[in-house]
Amino acid sequence: MTSLKSSPKRTVRSSATKKSAGRSRGAGAMARAARPPGPQPVHTLLLEEARALGLLEGTHSEHVSFRAPPALVEAAKREVGVKSTTELGLVALSMLARPDPVVGYMKRNRGKLGADHQLEH
Repeated sequence: MTSLKSSPKRTVRSSATKKSAGRSRGAGAMARAARPPGPQPVHTLLLEEARALGLLEGTHSEHVSFRAPPALVEAAKREVGVKSTTELGLVALSMLARPDPVVGYMKRNRGKLGADHQLEH
């Protein structure tokens, strides 16, 4: 049973109420398990990559807050395929934390064309 303490200004819920007010943690896992096999959404792959690199581990989290136009946020959510702003932020940070494959390629191939190579114009 949840206890509510009333004051003239606000209602305070106990921590048990806050935990039970959210959705069931098992429902998301069951919905994911029920999906047919196929290509995974890009945001899922990005978050799995970040998790594999240890970027999503730990018991603490950093609070990040900024203002953005609602149209931009909603368009990004639709494009990525997420519903929550928190998940959108994690996907965006995961994209930024990935190494750029072009930089690696350029570093590996620097100076390999040879002195007599001519670029066509």
